[in-house]
Amino acid sequence: MKIVKFIKSELGGWGKLERIIFPLEIFLITAISFIINDSKIALVSAVCGILYTILAGKGKISCYGFGLCGTLCYSYISFLNMLWGNLALYLLFYLPMQILGIFKWKKHLKKSSQEIIKTKLNQKEIWIYLASAVVLSAVLSIILKNTGDSTPYIDGVTTVFSVFGMILTVKRCIEQWYVWILVNGLSVVMWIEAYLNGSNCLATVIMWVTYFLLAFYFLNTWKKETANSAGIL
Repeated sequence: MKIVKFIKSELGGWGKLERIIFPLEIFLITAISFIINDSKIALVSAVCGILYTILAGKGKISCYGFGLCGTLCYSYISFLNMLWGNLALYLLFYLPMQILGIFKWKKHLKKSSQEIIKTKLNQKEIWIYLASAVVLSAVLSIILKNTGDSTPYIDGVTTVFSVFGMILTVKRCIEQWYVWILVNGLSVVMWIEAYLNGSNCLATVIMWVTYFLLAFYFLNTWKKETANSAGIL
């Protein structure tokens, strides 16, 4: 009964449009993957990744269960496509950070909806994060170029900004969605190039396009929620 209650709680707070659009996205990517006989590991990675993004956007702690599964699958795909920056990012950073996120989010859940309490960075923090990300992206891109990475500059930027995006996710900051818009947009380009070069990863391309669109959607919803919270205070 506790499991049923938990599932109902995690599915609570969804609007009518979300109940239609979100399942439809998962159905479409699954159907397309089977029609074109895409990699099954890419499909699992895509579905878990989309579920993670949706549930994280809704502030539901169950997102990390799908995140852990998607991380392992995506790491394998990155290995096959020689994207060493992404491989290191997912195995050495995303995996432990998602485990940390479970414990961090549990401390900041609303009792009524079991959703996280959203936060914002101040101006000083924004500039510190941005400057650090730009410098580290440049350094990593140079390193990756010398290791034979197939797309060193995009891989470098997406890897570094993803690190900061994950930190902001665990911190429950709205600014994470600006980071994910950048990361997801560049990742679409990176994986389209991999697909055009013969990689069997169309599901992964569709996954990143979906991430890109979801980031805009949840940026808007988080803005409304944080604005309402500020108005109440």
